[in-house]
Amino acid sequence: MTAPNIVNVSNITGVTTFLSGISTTSVSVIISNDSSSNKVYKINTIVASNINSIPASLTVKIFGGASGAGTSVAIASTIAIPAGSSLAIIGKDTPIYLEENRSIGVIAITPNSIDIVGSYEIIS
Repeated sequence: MTAPNIVNVSNITGVTTFLSGISTTSVSVIISNDSSSNKVYKINTIVASNINSIPASLTVKIFGGASGAGTSVAIASTIAIPAGSSLAIIGKDTPIYLEENRSIGVIAITPNSIDIVGSYEIIS
């Protein structure tokens, strides 16, 4: 199914999700929209925080399949975050829409150093 017409929606549900201390250099999915959800997700913010005392890096990707599957493209690639700092990868002024069978995942270039918080709206 295609994304719902967002002019005539019946529900908008706000969601905040997070991943703490991403410990792996493989993909960790933060937001996933299943293939038969009949919903579109409006991604308002994704904030990465370096919780370590040394600089850390991460990559954020959008995937062509749910749960980190399929082809991906980078939203942010090997972004350095200074020790004890935060960085808005996606902000409210530049949202993106995540259609059905799509997902957003992060890769910690520096394991155990990054917390991620995502805020989005589920529109149906």
